Amino acid sequence: MQFGLDRFLQDPALRAPLKGQRLALLAHPASVTRDLTHALDALAALPDVKLSAAFGPQHGLRGDKQDNMVESPDYLDPRLGIPVYSLYGEVRRPTDAMMASFDVLLVDLQDLGCRIYTFITTLRYVLETAAQHGKAVWVLDRPNPAGRPIEGLTLRPGWESFVGAGPMPMRHGMTMGELGHWFIATLGLTVDYRVITMADWQPDAAPGFGWPTERSWVNPSPNAANLSMARAYAGTVMLEGTTLSEGRGTTRPLELFGAPGIDVPRLLADMRHIAPQWLQGCVLRECFFEPTFHKHAGQLCTGVQIHVEDPTHYDHAAFQPWRLQALAFRALRLQAPDYPLWRDFAYEYEHERLAIDLINGGPMLREWVDDVLAAPEVLETAAAADEAAWAAERTPFLLY
Repeated sequence: MQFGLDRFLQDPALRAPLKGQRLALLAHPASVTRDLTHALDALAALPDVKLSAAFGPQHGLRGDKQDNMVESPDYLDPRLGIPVYSLYGEVRRPTDAMMASFDVLLVDLQDLGCRIYTFITTLRYVLETAAQHGKAVWVLDRPNPAGRPIEGLTLRPGWESFVGAGPMPMRHGMTMGELGHWFIATLGLTVDYRVITMADWQPDAAPGFGWPTERSWVNPSPNAANLSMARAYAGTVMLEGTTLSEGRGTTRPLELFGAPGIDVPRLLADMRHIAPQWLQGCVLRECFFEPTFHKHAGQLCTGVQIHVEDPTHYDHAAFQPWRLQALAFRALRLQAPDYPLWRDFAYEYEHERLAIDLINGGPMLREWVDDVLAAPEVLETAAAADEAAWAAERTPFLLY
């Protein structure tokens, strides 16, 4: 198969409409060709492409920031001498001066298929700004490594944020190119928008189920270390809103969770008792880890690793990481009713609302966890309705 970038580079006919245009590139570390050349360098080598600027999202164009909420500055690219503008620094949306630096913006961002992953919010922002300035946006499409499954509650009105680009569930099951079409329709934008599609992407094919396993994995963000993380992320990202470690400071971030003193055998037993149907498609293993930085740094944590790499026990259609993680929170609440689970801090520059609610696009999941008498069916019914509605809504925008 071919990603959009590879097709764009190899086929001059795809580039022909851009003759004489000033191009900018929005990219990050995973924006690479099949031979692992960064998109900026590959585009700069084309004689018929005129690069005038570049943009970096959260974590930077080449990858310079390890943690969340660490801003990147603007700078001049030392190889090409063009300005590189940060969309995760002084601004989140391109300024008028930034927009004046190009005619067409090429977007080549590897997504993880999760609403909270901020690259899709950046896509929304550049589309809105391009519409205001009469600029064109082309997406060089890439796979959604989490594939087509849909899961989670839809973001509620008023809960939009940098980690909540719009009313979609946590696991949206779309590519960046497809999401661009959905944003334009949903927001009523008028913008010159094109998608350089992938060739032969097969999101339902084993063993990758969205990710072509013959391709090298490059971290799109520092803690997105592999396909297993991408599969689990729609659930484990919620740990950012809790006092539990999500494995930052270990070699398996966002594939495991834990904290000092948790009774893991009891936690797993309670999870199986409360909602065994939410544990399908993976294997949960008790583990011990000591983060070198971030939450509980230097402390021995008891926890759980979510294993989704072995094809003999990974079931792509059955695996429900968002429900699994919610279930773990409920089991911990039963084990320790007064456990200070919800982390109260400024998350993505939001100071008024709890991070766990911002992550979930509303308070329902937290309220379900804390109400230990609320049956799993309460959350299941709400989520299933949102998932069915999204499946219908996204259908007209699917390109593959």
